[in-house]
Amino acid sequence: MSTAGAIAAIFPGQGAQSVGMLGELAKTHTSIEARFEQASAVLGFDLWAMAQEGPAEVLGQTENTQPALLVASVALWDLWSDAHSKADMMSGHSLGEYSALVCAGAMTFEDGVRLVRKRGELMQAAVPNGQGTMAAVLGLEDAAIAECCAQVDGEVAPANFNAPGQVVIAGATGAVAAAVESCKAAGAKRAVLLDVSGPFHSTLMQSAAEDFATALADVELVMPRVPVYQNVHGEVATSVGQMRELLVEQLYSPVRWTTCVGALLDAGVEQFVECGPGSVLAGLVKRISRATPTIGLATADGVAAANSL
Repeated sequence: MSTAGAIAAIFPGQGAQSVGMLGELAKTHTSIEARFEQASAVLGFDLWAMAQEGPAEVLGQTENTQPALLVASVALWDLWSDAHSKADMMSGHSLGEYSALVCAGAMTFEDGVRLVRKRGELMQAAVPNGQGTMAAVLGLEDAAIAECCAQVDGEVAPANFNAPGQVVIAGATGAVAAAVESCKAAGAKRAVLLDVSGPFHSTLMQSAAEDFATALADVELVMPRVPVYQNVHGEVATSVGQMRELLVEQLYSPVRWTTCVGALLDAGVEQFVECGPGSVLAGLVKRISRATPTIGLATADGVAAANSL
C-alpha cells in the first residue's frame, strides 16, 4: 500500500561509528549520555567513555561497534519529537535493522543492546582473523560483480548491495583479493579491500547462525508499531516468527539496501530521516534516488529540521 508523502526513518550499520560521535549534541541533550549509561548498565562497562575516547581500534571491534551504534541511533531517535507519529516506515542497514526494531517497539532497548553485543561476538568468532575480508566495488553492474565472484576459486560473493554501482563483496581473504582483480579487469572504476574484521553477510557467517538463533530465541519480540523493511528481501515480515528467521538469515545473506530503499520509495516515501551518526545512508539514498531528501539527526540543525516536519 502506498502512502504519498510518507517519511521513513533509516538506521546505519557498521562504518558509521567514530570516536567522539554525538559529543557535541550531548552537550545540549543530556538524554544522549543517559541512553549510553542505560546501555553501560546492561553491558558492564562504560560505553559512553569508549564512544568518546576510543581508541578507534577498540570501538571498531564489532562486538563494541554494534551496541555503540545501536545506542547512538536510539539516542538520536529520542531527539526527534513525535517520531512515532511522524515515521511511517523504517529500515536499517545490517546492524541498523536492530536499531529500527528497537525504535519501532519490536524489542526492548535492553534486549537490543544485549542481542547486538552477542551478535558482534559471534560474528567476530565465526572466522579467524585474517581468513576473511570484504571489498568495495564501484562502477560495475551487480550481475557483473556476481559473475566475477563466481569465476574465482574459493568463497566470495556480493554482501552489500548498497546502491547502483556500489557493491561490497565478502568471503575468504584470497578469494576476495582475486575477485577484486577480476572486477577491475571487467571494468570496475574502483575495487579496494576494506579494513574490516571479518567477511560479514557471507556464507562464512553461517557458523554463527545457530548460536545466534539460540540467543534470539531468548528475546521477546512483538510486531513493530511501524513497518520495518528487512534486509534479506527488502520486505516487511508478516509475523514474529518470520521476523526472527530474517534476523538469523541476515547474518549470512547479502544486505539488499538498494531493494529496501526502492521498496520504501514504492510505498510512497518522499522524505528520509537518518537516525545515526554521520551521513552514510544519506549518500546511498542520493545515489538511489537523487530527488528524495534525507535529514540527518547527527547535528543540531538536522534535529531542528526533523522536528519541523
